[in-house]
Amino acid sequence: MARLDPKARADLPDSAFAYVDERGRRLLPINDEAHVRNALSRFNQVKFEDGAARERARRRLLRAAKKYGIVPVGFIEGQLQTERQNAVAQVRATSLDPSALPHGFVTLLMTDIESSTAHLQRLGQRYRDLLNDVRGMLRDAVVRAHGHEIDVRADEFFAVFERAGDAVIAAVDLQRRLGARVWQDHVDCRVRMGIHSGNPALTDVGYIGIAVHMAARVCASAHGGQIVISGSARDAIGEAIPASIEFLALGRHWLQGIEEPEPLYQIEAEGLIRDFPPLRTDGEA
Repeated sequence: MARLDPKARADLPDSAFAYVDERGRRLLPINDEAHVRNALSRFNQVKFEDGAARERARRRLLRAAKKYGIVPVGFIEGQLQTERQNAVAQVRATSLDPSALPHGFVTLLMTDIESSTAHLQRLGQRYRDLLNDVRGMLRDAVVRAHGHEIDVRADEFFAVFERAGDAVIAAVDLQRRLGARVWQDHVDCRVRMGIHSGNPALTDVGYIGIAVHMAARVCASAHGGQIVISGSARDAIGEAIPASIEFLALGRHWLQGIEEPEPLYQIEAEGLIRDFPPLRTDGEA
């Protein structure tokens, strides 16, 4: 890419730059395809005045990328990673109020969008709209089932419930709504879900402990559209669940980093997908 000389740079209008700061400094030139690609790679090196300025520059840069037919997958993935890191920092900076959350024996729900990278590559910057739609549906389902959102990082979501049955009801409700949704560009958006009950420690930055890791492993074992629950969660539910919801025993499985095999079950209900490939685990015990 040829470097802009001072005269050529001065002759460009402000619209040829992704970012113009309060002092009039014009950064990240986007006057042609080569400069757009360079701006995409250098975006995170720029110190913006505030979050609003960063967002305006990001949108202008993405519009320029679209103009030149560039699908900035790496750039968008980097922005999602930055968002994830900022979310973690915000949680740490803004202490959770433990008195507002259930403690002791609780049930954890974790979700993850399947094939998120493929969706990102197909949708480009519009992937953010899909992500926001999924998050909104997750939050609504959790609140309606008396749960609490704990953390959200890119395409992952973490919630806690005082009663195991409520977590199951939220998950079933969400899978039904996701399955009925017609997504943009005919994307087949599926979300894997894992549920586990245990005794995590509640701190000012959220829940920690083996129960949290177990919930993450249970979620990772599932496929998009599938709800998998641990034996501990199944025991906690007992009979306190609608008769229309059933549990298919999938056997005892070794989960990464967990010392003992765990019984796993698939939740089945009307409107949910039933047939899936074998679980993504380290093997059946």
